[in-house]
Amino acid sequence: MAASSVPVHMAGNPGAFQNDTENWDAASSIALSHVSGEPSVSITNALTVDVEDYFHVSALAPSIHRDSWASRESRVVGSTQTLLAIFEQFEVRATFFVLGWVAERYPQLVKDIAARGHEIACHGHSHRLVYEQSHEEFHKETLRAKKLLEDVTGSAVLGYRAASYSIVRKSLWALDILVELGFAYDSSIFPVRHDRYGIPDAERAPHRLPTPGGKVIVEWPLSTARILGFKIPVSGGGYFRLLPYWLTRQGLNSINRDEARPFIFYLHPWEIDPEQPRVSANWLSRFRHYTNLDKTEERLQLLLREFRFGTTRDGLAQLGLLSAIN
Repeated sequence: MAASSVPVHMAGNPGAFQNDTENWDAASSIALSHVSGEPSVSITNALTVDVEDYFHVSALAPSIHRDSWASRESRVVGSTQTLLAIFEQFEVRATFFVLGWVAERYPQLVKDIAARGHEIACHGHSHRLVYEQSHEEFHKETLRAKKLLEDVTGSAVLGYRAASYSIVRKSLWALDILVELGFAYDSSIFPVRHDRYGIPDAERAPHRLPTPGGKVIVEWPLSTARILGFKIPVSGGGYFRLLPYWLTRQGLNSINRDEARPFIFYLHPWEIDPEQPRVSANWLSRFRHYTNLDKTEERLQLLLREFRFGTTRDGLAQLGLLSAIN
């Protein structure tokens, strides 16, 4: 049966997948009886981290004024160092999409990430959504972030990921600017329906993507899996926290096994920090941001045991997708 997009009410609200823990535990034993196969250890997938603080998150933006960022308790260094220690334990390398705002204030953190053999990529500078910026604003802030990261590390920055995956149909123009600024690949397009991001019918696998201006950039879309006729987001982040682990595992395994290709996975440092300050926000934003923060680190370690990971740049090179550009 052809896979359809996730229903709007589910994709727009990841919590629609989860009623309560007991229901999912019961459902898991039923669902697992209908699937087979262990996770593939022969395919190297891309492990990525969007390096931002809890107060940068778009879901909390209505409750946190940008002018207050500098005065808030920052926890990004400690949480990122925890991730680095976990990755060291499992001997994996990852791609860190670093927000320019973070790199500007904590350049030693960026140096530490690079010194451990991880790839440094760009997450923009201000965490403003792409489609809320003019072409000129996007060019200026993206160049600023890219140059900052390259100055700190002494290495070229080839990868970009937009704040909240905000390269959507109306902001595809940003891809031409990325090429102009020297980016070789992007990982901002999410093939789902969501209230803030997504191009539901976008290509799901890594590919060379023609830009509106006639250029070409490599795109690695955020991972979705075809399960029971639906296209389910299994790429990490809030979905990793809100969906039961067995469903994420099965979806990622199906990409490796049934589609014979790697997936891309992401998370944020604040997602392994259940002690972070609580922000007053609407119920949906609180649900999306705070649910299962205390479970993320354990789930991440389980994921690292079951799948093989590397950097985005290496993964795309192994697929032969960067050779025509670099």
